[in-house]
Formats: sequence, structure tokens, C-alpha cells
Amino acid sequence: MGETPFIIGSGAGFSGDRIDAAQPVVAAMAAMGQGGALIFETMGERTLALGQVARAADPQAGYDPYLPQYLGPILKPALDAGIRIVGNFGCANPEGAARLIAAMAKERGLTPRIAVVTGDDLLGSPALDDAVAWDGDGTLAQPSGEPVAVNVYIGAAPIAEALKAGADIVVTGRIADPALALGPLVAHFGWDFDDLDRIAAGTLVGHLLECGSQVSGGYFADPGVKDVPNLADVGFPLAEVSADGSFVVTKPAGTGGRVDRMTVLEQMLYEIHDPAAYLTPDVALDLTQATITEVGENRVAVAGARGHAAPQRLKATVSYRGEWLGEAEISYAGPNARARAELAAEVIRTRVSRAPEPPRMRADILGTVSVFDDDGGSLRAADRGPADGEYRVRFAFGGSETAVRAANHEVNALYCCGPAGGGGVRISAVPRFVTRSVLVRREAVRPHVAFYGEEVPA
Repeated sequence: MGETPFIIGSGAGFSGDRIDAAQPVVAAMAAMGQGGALIFETMGERTLALGQVARAADPQAGYDPYLPQYLGPILKPALDAGIRIVGNFGCANPEGAARLIAAMAKERGLTPRIAVVTGDDLLGSPALDDAVAWDGDGTLAQPSGEPVAVNVYIGAAPIAEALKAGADIVVTGRIADPALALGPLVAHFGWDFDDLDRIAAGTLVGHLLECGSQVSGGYFADPGVKDVPNLADVGFPLAEVSADGSFVVTKPAGTGGRVDRMTVLEQMLYEIHDPAAYLTPDVALDLTQATITEVGENRVAVAGARGHAAPQRLKATVSYRGEWLGEAEISYAGPNARARAELAAEVIRTRVSRAPEPPRMRADILGTVSVFDDDGGSLRAADRGPADGEYRVRFAFGGSETAVRAANHEVNALYCCGPAGGGGVRISAVPRFVTRSVLVRREAVRPHVAFYGEEVPA
């Protein structure tokens, strides 16, 4: 390992992650006195589509809704400690996110340079003219209607450019998750993007950190099988990265969770498809020779990542409006509860089938074998289970807004229309989005870096 590692900490692994998770990470990094970078990975295909719709309704909206809660407690301590902040919390509106961050900084007497990375939004772009379908979508039907969002995964170069130009905070939209860590590493160590093994190593750092506490015991936990201490205070991960690309994964002292060979290996294999060629905009990451070595309590050394040439085309997510999803639940408890729950499902199926526009429907009885069942409930019918107890019937409806709201109302009507003893009705109706992926020419994608409130782009 190098003499002076560069520290990268994780502040969030998805939109809606634990609000206070970044605070121990920032405190630990500040205590080290080496600056570093704090990354927030808060975007998914679903959240991006929702962001685009929100921005269409309100040009000031479309960034991550939890942005104020995430940055509020750590903005001043992080910047005071020389910790750069990099996040894709810009979602569909990076400029709007930068505006909010600037206002938050001003309230705290701070004047950080905030870089905004754009170029991922391809809605209406000629870059789509010769796009090809992504084979990962298989035989899925092409959605009808016009796209509401088209966003391409861009790489780490614009983040590195922004940091080299003096950014304290970098706000992005759709960017490859590992690029959030790779960008700061390229900027700090001066790595060349043609140095594929180092680019692969930095990509692996980002891959291990991008899901937050998954690598430090969070999603890993399974009592009696994979025990994790003090999960209520699980610590988010840190990576201590050396110039040669080797690194140590750890977590702040005094936090819960665990970092060991098992947690690191589980996250390493997460969502990569091919361990010999995990495709990103920056490199094809080869993990087959990677080594994972426990070097202390909650300290795991990782080395041996190899890189191959990046793909010639970049993946873009195309989002369409889908049907509506209606969800409704009702509970039955006590003697003969199972039969009453079954009757409730039968009543709703009959009522919904008579509708002018019947929605698709599924009914599950929680507490039976519903997790393994099908839309027809065949497994539940074969294994009736205890007659007495507590059961909750969960309905799902798919169709037009009118159809699913009408179906939800039928569940609400079970209160008095029977069966006996139903309670705790909860209903929800939301629009759904459908995504497909395409591959676009790399040269047709033009990422751009600008500094918020400054006249001249970086």
C-alpha cells in the first residue's frame, strides 16, 4: 500500500438511505486530517424517471428529495475538513440541486465552488438516432407512447475534470455508480484513463462503496446465518486507496456492522453479471484475479483488479409511462381468520371481474406461502395452513387509474360488506414507469462541466 492513501467515504447507497449515516463517516475522515472525498449514490432507474416527471411539472424540482437532510448536518464539517463531496443527487435537475446546495452553504457562511455535470439527458437528442437495443431486455415488449426520460450512463472523466478545476462539491445526474469514487481518485493521483488496471481498481473501489452499508454488514445481515453486531448503528464504509490502486475497506470506529472477507466478497459480486468483464463507461473490470485479505478488525485489503478496454457504446435508460398500480390491504384475526381472508380475496376477485374495465389482479394472504405463489394463488390453495391466527390480505391491481382506484375502493368496502372482522385497510394508487435500455455511440455523448454561479465553464 502507498504511504499516504486517499480516503473515500460513503454517505448514501440509494435515495432514501439512512439520513444520519454520513455523520460518523465525516467525523472519521476529519479525524484522519487527510481530506478525501465523500460520495452519495442516490439514484436508480425508478428515481430518475420520477425526477424527470417532477421537473416537467416544476422546473425547480427533479433533484433528490432528501438532499437537504443528507447534506445539512455534514456540509460544514466536511468542507472545513477539506473533504470534497460528490453525488448524483442532482438526478433529473443537477442545476436545481446546485442552487439548493449553494443556498444551504450560504446559510452556514460557506462559499464552496459547486460543479455541475450535465450531458446525460438525451431526451430528444440525435444521439438516439442510431441507438441499438440492449440485449439484456430480452423479449420484453417495447412500451407504447413517447419516452418521458432518456439518460445515458456517463463515466468518471467529468468528475475528475471538475475536481481538478477546484470544485469542492460535484453534482451529477445519471452517472455510472462506480464513477463517483473513480473521479476523485483520477483527480487526486493523476491516473490516466488509458492505465486500465488503475482505472479498474478505482472502479472496484466505487463498486464496493456505492451501496453504502451493504459492504459493512447492512444488507448482508441474516441472524443465525450471517450475524452482524449493532445493526441499528451500522457504519457506512470507508476506503483507504493507494496510488497503485490497492486499497483497504473499513468503517468508522465505534459504529455497528462488520467489514470482513465475507461482506466484501458479497458486495464485490453484486450486480456485475460477468466477473471477468463488469462493463462500465470507463473500463471493463476483471475481478477474476482480485484478492481479499483481512488485515485487521473491520479492515479488508483488496488488490488485483484488472482492466480491459471500455465498451464502444454507452448504455442509456429510456423511461415510459406505464399503467397504474393499485395496492390495498386488510387484516383478519382470531378464530377462522384464514377462511375469512380467503373469502375476502374471493369477493374482491368477483367484484373486480365485473368492472367495465377490469384491472389485472393478484391477491396474497400474508402468513401463508404467498412469497412463492403465483397470480392464481395455486400454492395457497394446495396448503391451507392454520385456520386460526392473524392474516393480512394484500391486493395488487394493474390497469388504468380509474380501474385501479375503483378496485381499491372495493377493498375498502369490505369493512362493512364482509367478511366479518376486517380491519386496518390501507390503500394506494400510483403511476408506474416502464424502462428499456439502448446503447448509444460513445462519441455522441458530450458531458459538460460548469461551476454554479460562475460565468465561465470549467
